[in-house]
Amino acid sequence: MEQSNPVVQKRNSSSSRYFNDDKADNDVEDEKMVEDENENKQKRNKKKDKFAGPAPINKEALKKYKRGEQNNVKHLIDKKHKRNLKNEEHKIKQAEEEAARAELLLTEEAGFLEADEGEETSKISQHELARNVDVTSAQKYFELKLDQFGPYRLDYTRNGRNLVIGGQKGHLASIDWVTKKLLFEINVMETIREVQWLHLETMLAVAQKKWLCIYDHQGTELHCVKTFNDVLRMEFLPYHFLLAATSSVGYLKYLDISVGKEISAYQTKCGRLNVMAQNPYNAIVHLGHSNGTVTMWSPNEKEPLVKMICHPTSVTSVAIDPKGLYMATSGQDRILKIFDVRTYKPLQAYKIGLGATELSFSQRGLLAAAVGNVVEIYKDCCTTAVERAYMTHRCTWPLSDLKFCPYEDVLGLTHSKGFSSLLIPGAGEPNFDSLEANPYHSKRQRQQWEVKALLEKIQPELISLDPGKIGQVDKITMQQKFKEKQEYLGFDKPHGFVPKHKLKGRSSAGNRQHRRQKVADELTRQKVKASTKQKERKKEHEFTYTSALDRFKRK
Repeated sequence: MEQSNPVVQKRNSSSSRYFNDDKADNDVEDEKMVEDENENKQKRNKKKDKFAGPAPINKEALKKYKRGEQNNVKHLIDKKHKRNLKNEEHKIKQAEEEAARAELLLTEEAGFLEADEGEETSKISQHELARNVDVTSAQKYFELKLDQFGPYRLDYTRNGRNLVIGGQKGHLASIDWVTKKLLFEINVMETIREVQWLHLETMLAVAQKKWLCIYDHQGTELHCVKTFNDVLRMEFLPYHFLLAATSSVGYLKYLDISVGKEISAYQTKCGRLNVMAQNPYNAIVHLGHSNGTVTMWSPNEKEPLVKMICHPTSVTSVAIDPKGLYMATSGQDRILKIFDVRTYKPLQAYKIGLGATELSFSQRGLLAAAVGNVVEIYKDCCTTAVERAYMTHRCTWPLSDLKFCPYEDVLGLTHSKGFSSLLIPGAGEPNFDSLEANPYHSKRQRQQWEVKALLEKIQPELISLDPGKIGQVDKITMQQKFKEKQEYLGFDKPHGFVPKHKLKGRSSAGNRQHRRQKVADELTRQKVKASTKQKERKKEHEFTYTSALDRFKRK
């Protein structure tokens, strides 16, 4: 075998070592060049970014979605509670900003009628308006001729999709008024005084001559509540699942439809109750009476929370705006008054020809008044004095009921000869919240919403004039509490022992309690010693009677 030369092998190994070192140097230089290029790219991108940082937020939109004042956590001692409150405040602030930014995604905008110079919007007729709008909007103007069982009462569902009408002679019908599809039509063979949808379009309440009956979406009678007799008016509180009803004998009753139980019944002692409205802000029920007063009721109080003198004559109708700020009342004195619900003071007063028999507020603040066979719609009548109506419409027969359709520019009217649907531009909210009321929900979505609403049901004990007080934090400081306690007791009560904070896990709850107990035991031991010494001193100073026979006593 041939032997390799060791000198040649050493040279080859040394040359390969030199070659590897040069390759490593080249790799390091390449890495540095890549890093420099990345840094240059980042600098270029920074220079090109014209909208650095978070997107700006419209201040007006932020005010719109503000959820009240922030809680002051500086006075809190508990660190855990302070941290939790800070996290909640951060979440609320983030939700406000996201809601304000999401306004860019809202596709629809509200609009009102604008007349040319020398013209008035109140003189534009419904036929002229229907000819100049798109086909979809024109189909919302229609009439139903029902001249056998009137006059009628009506109600829309919360999502504005379904309509129910009830005739005084027993005719009851439910309609999907958008597609003009009849859901059911029956005759209850009894007088119908009022109709009211419940939490969904699957259930509705009908005030019949004797008792209150509950029907489903197919016209099947589900329940007959015989404790609710002679019902005249009804209002449904959606977040509390309560049905409030007034009777002809002066009773105001509340029915919990989730369990089918009557929770309260009060005698108002004000006679026949045929004027009723609810405040959507705090779920307070407003009742109008024949002596010209309006009372506000809660299911927790036997007496009215507020009693206002609104008219010198009897009250014919009451309506509350969707924000719960203004109340509109009308009386037989032919005057329409606007009140501020927060201060209970009158803001505006309008003289109406024949007096308004029915009032209704839209989601955008328009006020509709039924004056005989004429309906008048007023715009911005709560904040400013209005000289003329925004729109007017004359029917052939006297009106018996009117209501605005939610999320639609539509006003529904009923009279002795049927139902009419009018176009009122700017009446409805253009963008709906699908988690609150979705007109296009499926069956599965409806079922899920119903379960969620039942889980989030608000108890009737929380209904009050100011619902914001429930979420407020008591800001009374510890010093004020201590001063009040000192004044009540008449002396300064000594403070307990507070153990010093130690590190390395020696300030756990068990160790702190053990140290407190040791100090307490030492204090009790000292008190016992002091008391025994005091007793001994008393014995020494006590006068003892001695006699000659004491020597025979047992020791």
